[in-house]
Amino acid sequence: MKKLIASLFAASAVLAGTVAAQDKPTAPPFAPVTQDIPAPTPKSAYVQDQRGVIARNPFGLCWRTGYWTPADAVPGCDLPICVEPERLENGKCVAPPAPATPAPTAPTPTPVPTAPVPTSEKVSYNADAFFDFDKATLKPEGKQALDELHSKLGGMNVEVVIAVGHTDSVGTDAYNDKLAIRRAESVKAYLLSKGVEANRVYTEGKGEKQPVADNKTAEGRAKNRRVEIEVVGTRSK
Repeated sequence: MKKLIASLFAASAVLAGTVAAQDKPTAPPFAPVTQDIPAPTPKSAYVQDQRGVIARNPFGLCWRTGYWTPADAVPGCDLPICVEPERLENGKCVAPPAPATPAPTAPTPTPVPTAPVPTSEKVSYNADAFFDFDKATLKPEGKQALDELHSKLGGMNVEVVIAVGHTDSVGTDAYNDKLAIRRAESVKAYLLSKGVEANRVYTEGKGEKQPVADNKTAEGRAKNRRVEIEVVGTRSK
């Protein structure tokens, strides 16, 4: 009986050992080894201490790293970046003063030119010894006298020229009247050659009716063979 009980205990022990061996998990041949890897430190634009506080230089400005760009500027860390023509003054960007605008000056009034006032003028010219006896052709002395007269008309707006011919008392009245007119026409032709307008010159013959000297002497008769010229016009002064 004792042997039977001993055999039962032995069998129970073997069975219990087998079940225990089956319940124990089997370890894998290679267990993975794990460890904590620190996250990469971001590239900071400023130097920071262990607390993450930005370090400053003796002037109160932040120390920059090589990664700093103007876009990373932190208020109170950096001096302002000035753009031309601004200048940095006392930590601020200051624009130069605007150029002074000169005060407008009143325009100098343009003097109004005074319009010339035309004045009426009359030129009378009594010329004797223009012609030889019984002639209506101008002598050289007569042409010279007319040239002097024409120079006096310079700058004048000639309106009318009247040439009146005269003769001495030798000959009939009818003949002397015609001779006087021919002499006046001779003077007109010469004035036209000098540029006087034809529609401004008028002629007339007085014959022997208006002597200026005594016809009893040769000298007096020479003075009576003449043409009196009168010019009327305006001159600006």
